[in-house]
Amino acid sequence: MHDAPSAKELIEAVKAFIDKTAAPQLTGHAAFHARVASNALATVLRELEIRPQAEAAEKARLETLLGKTAETAGALNRDLCEAIRSGEVNLSTSGLLAHLKSTTIAQLSVDQPGYSGLKTATR
Repeated sequence: MHDAPSAKELIEAVKAFIDKTAAPQLTGHAAFHARVASNALATVLRELEIRPQAEAAEKARLETLLGKTAETAGALNRDLCEAIRSGEVNLSTSGLLAHLKSTTIAQLSVDQPGYSGLKTATR
């Protein structure tokens, strides 16, 4: 084992450099690109922090909802889409609406944590 910084620490260091050193010295188009880069790094940090637990919870909900297991949440999502298309699953199916809401909240927590409706949805 080595003492190299983690991916999270490296991303935080680059983001801090952009936010505290580079961006304040930039103007115009370059300043805009620095903000975009900083926002992208913030999204990656949230992905690292939130995604593993959110994906595990999504997979567990899907397994309960569909009554079967799969290796990935992606495979179960494809099965859910097919079940919805075929009419086997619909909004009256127990657990579907709660699953969709939880999945959307988790995705927004990564992609748009400042979204105005997110606080309302998590109450």
